[in-house]
This record gives sequence, structure tokens and C-alpha cells, in this order.
Amino acid sequence: MTRHPAPGARLRAVVVGCLKEQRLQLLLASLALVGVVLAELVAPWPLKIIFDHVLLGQPLPTSLRALQPLLDLGAGPALGAMAAAIAVIALAVGSLSYLQLYTTAQVGHRITWRLRSALFSHLQRLSLAYHRHQRSGEMLTKVASDTNLLRDLFAEWLLTLARHALTMVAMLAVMFMLNWQLALVVAVTLPPLLGVMFLLNRRVKASVREQRKNDGRMASRLNEVLSSIALVQAFGRQQHEEGRFQAEIEANYRSGMRSARSSGAIVRAIAVISAAGTAITVLLGAREVLAGRLSPGELLIFMAYVASLYKPVRDLGRLSAKFSRASVSLQRVGEILDTEPDADDEPDAVDLPRPAGEIVFENVSFGYAAGKPVLQDVNLRIAAGERVALIGPSGAGKSTLVNLLLRLYEPDQGRILIDGIDIRRYRRESLRREIGVVPQDHMLFAVSVRENIAYGRPDAPIEAVERAAQLARAHEFIVDLPQGYDTELAERAANLSGGQRQRLCLARAFVKEPAVLVMDEPTAAVDTESARLIHDAVAHAHRHRTLLVITHDHADLSRYDRVIRLGEGGVAERPVPLPGAAQRTPSTAPLSLVEPRHA
Repeated sequence: MTRHPAPGARLRAVVVGCLKEQRLQLLLASLALVGVVLAELVAPWPLKIIFDHVLLGQPLPTSLRALQPLLDLGAGPALGAMAAAIAVIALAVGSLSYLQLYTTAQVGHRITWRLRSALFSHLQRLSLAYHRHQRSGEMLTKVASDTNLLRDLFAEWLLTLARHALTMVAMLAVMFMLNWQLALVVAVTLPPLLGVMFLLNRRVKASVREQRKNDGRMASRLNEVLSSIALVQAFGRQQHEEGRFQAEIEANYRSGMRSARSSGAIVRAIAVISAAGTAITVLLGAREVLAGRLSPGELLIFMAYVASLYKPVRDLGRLSAKFSRASVSLQRVGEILDTEPDADDEPDAVDLPRPAGEIVFENVSFGYAAGKPVLQDVNLRIAAGERVALIGPSGAGKSTLVNLLLRLYEPDQGRILIDGIDIRRYRRESLRREIGVVPQDHMLFAVSVRENIAYGRPDAPIEAVERAAQLARAHEFIVDLPQGYDTELAERAANLSGGQRQRLCLARAFVKEPAVLVMDEPTAAVDTESARLIHDAVAHAHRHRTLLVITHDHADLSRYDRVIRLGEGGVAERPVPLPGAAQRTPSTAPLSLVEPRHA
């Protein structure tokens, strides 16, 4: 029985692993944080010495007797020394804060790097069924935007929270030592502040969750329109698309304003409660000074601590909204990493050696949704080296057969064999290495022509790339490009014609030198001359390869040894013999039920 990781386990593993790698930076940031807190604790004391012991001439307490020689030098040197102390403390706070921010930023960016790498890797392992039900803009938002918020959460904000918490505890301790009655007044205001933050933070989280979803929908809408801009302009639907995008923007604006109102309410509540606490502390402290139980310098220190105490609380109030956004992002990223990929290769799976190319579909059934089969009990045998055309109406399951052969999906029932062995016995990567695919959509990347052709065989020498291009009848137009094989293609290869794109896709399949060549509508949407070149290329490339072609072009069916027609419901009918076609395999040949042999 397969055991799946607990929810959030993969996300925790990535973050914890990265934090362990960065433990030296975290230690340095923690030491800098402690230094900042200590510097902020001693920052008000030079002012106390100036007010109480230089200006008012009060004797130094026992804890400060070490400063007596300085006061004996006179008011001028003492004031100069205290001013220098203030400057040194400020410099220390600034330097240590810079060190903390730099090291935490380093940790944060490393976490972002690792998270994005893990997300990208995991997304590539997820099934096509998962990607079919996801919006591309939503995925882009999670990988690009949500990881940035998590970077701040795990690095900057957590250390900021630690700094504020440590500052509050240390200052409260010193305030209780100075005057426990006044310190108690300040401490009483903290629970209401934290309670208000907690309650309002729940509202912020709900509105932020909605806002992040709206961000994803807006990104998806933008990506969809920009990727189909030619279609939009051709049909004159710019105004319609502007209206739809405007609706997404307005929804995003409304959710953003709800989040802003909740965040503003937190800041307002903290400001009111902290102002009330400060006013009461000033009133009671002044009475203590008038009664002689507290010196002016001690009241000055106390009020400096009160201001420093409420500042972290106000900062935490502003950070609480960011924490809410980050927690929502944490859930969204965790949802991707928690999604289980397709079943991995079997532990005893082996690499597929160079196959002869016999393909057998044995009682194969499959559906993209439960209860809606696309293929049902399909039995089909393609002999090694045979040329087979696959025809039938749209939705009959022609492309599905190819997807199953490539193990992009797994059959619900039945099995697929190559040379008599179930393809699940092979590692996916080695299986796909022996199958060349020419997709219908002419997908190319915005890199050089050479990189596109060598995509399935990155180590292919330039001689192999050029040989594949010549075989695909693409070499002639490639050498006429500005930089030849080093020419960078535009996005979606928009600087090439449809026929040129298709021939590059052929070359990409040929350079792998596969045992099985699969083509999906190779001459669809190309001109007659390009179709002729493609057919010639396929005819020359077919030698010693099994060829499976999905086509609607019935005029050229005589090129194939057999034609397999799929009917509605995905039921494979008897092969259709064609006059003049080379009948290498009898149309009524039974399935070869070969016992699996070890590779």
C-alpha cells in the first residue's frame, strides 16, 4: 500500500531543508537581533544620566557608580560623553539592523529559489488530468507571487516578530524594575491589543484568500487573451475582452478594499488602545515624580520604553495583514505540493532497450472522467516497421491512444505492450526516448533553432541536428534565417510559417532516431507544398521504424500499410485494407499474447 506524505509535509521539508543549509546566516541574524534589542534597551539611559545626574546633580545610584569619575570632570565633558554614547548606540543599532536585514534577505531569497524550483519540478510530474483542470494564470500566480510572500514569512517577518517579542519582554522586565505600578498599567493594555489583532486578522485572512483567487483569475484571463491576440483582433472582440478583464479587475479591487479595511481597523484599534495606555502612564508617572517617588530621568526612561513597547505592537498590527496573506499563500503552495503525481515507475522498472517496434493494445479501456469512457475494450496490433494510419471522427480516441502509448495517462483496464512486454515494466523516460512524437499544435520554444531540434536529445552534435533537419526538409529554410541554426525563434515561433514549424517538429522527432514515430495530423493547417515536403520526409524517415499517423487526410491513405478506423465510443473496428497498399500484416491478424520477457 502506497503511503502518501501528510498534508504540508513536502512544503515543510523544502523550507526546513533550506533553513538548515542557511543555519550560519540564521545564527548571524539572531545575534544581530539580540544586539539590536540590547542597544535599544540602553538607548534611553544616557538621557537619564544627563537629566538626573548632570543637570539636576543627583548622586549616581550604586549600579552607575562606575560613571562617577566622568561626572567629576565637569558638566561639559559629561555631556559630551553622553552625546557620544547616544551616537554610538544609534550607530550600533543601524549596523546591527543592516546585518540582520541583509542576512534574512539572503535566507528569504534562497527559500524562494528552493520553493520555486520544488514547485516547478512537482508541477512537471503532475498528471495531464491535473493540468487540464487548472488555470495557467493561477499556477503562475502561485509560483511567482505566492512564493515571494512565503519568502517574507519565513525569513524577514518571523525574525521581525522575534525581535519585537524579545524587545517587549525585555522592556517590560526593565519597566517592572523601575516602577511596577506603572509597568502594570502598560501590561494591562497588551491583552486587549493582541485580542483585537487576532479577531480582525481572521477577517483579513478571508478577504485575502478571495483576493489571491482573483489574482489568479485575472492572470489567467490576461494570459488567455494575449496568447490568442490574433484571434481576438481578427474577430474584432477587443471591447468584449476588455469588458471581461475589467470585471476581473473590479472583483480584485473589491476584495483588496475589504482586506484594506480590515487591516486599517487593526491599526486604528491599536493606535487608540496604545494612546490610552500612554496617556494614563504619563498621568500616573507625573504624579509619582511630584510625590518624589520617581525622578524626572526615570520617568523619561519609562516613557521611552512605553513608546518603544507600543511601536512593536503597532508594527505587529501592520504585519498581521501580511501574515494573513502569507498564510493564505502557504496554503495555496502547499496544495500544489500535496497533490500526488502520477504513480511513479515500479521499483523494478528497467530501461527500454532499442525495441523492434511491435505495439499491442490489449483490452484497453480509458476515460478522462469517471463513467465517460473514451476507449472501451480496444484490441489492436501494429507490427514492427508497419505504417499505420489512424482515422475516425473527432473524440473517437485517436490522440488518446497516443497519450496512453506515451504513458501520459494510464489505462483504466487492459495493458499496452511493446515487443510483447507491458510498457509499465519500463521507466517512462526510457520509453519516451524511443518514441518520436510530432504534435498537431507545432509547439516550439523561444530558443534557437538548434536547441528546438535537439530538445529531445540535448547532447546531439550539430551534425546530427543538421542531418535531422535535412531529413525533415527543413535545412533549406533554416540556412536562410539570419543566424541559421543559431537563430532565436519568437514566442510560439511566430516568425515562422506553419509548414516551417511543422518541419522543425519533424526534425525534433527525427534527431532522437526513435524506433516508433507518432504523428498527429502532420499536414493539417499547412499548404500543399509544405504537405508534400512533409510526406516526402516521412517516407524517407520511415525506414526501420514503426509509423503511427493520426490523420483526417483521406486522400493520402494509400501511403500506409493499414488504416485503423476508430468509431464512436472509441471501439476499434477491423482494419480497412486499401487497394494498392502494401499489406505487410493481414488485417485480421489476431493479437499476439506474448508472455512478458525480461528486458
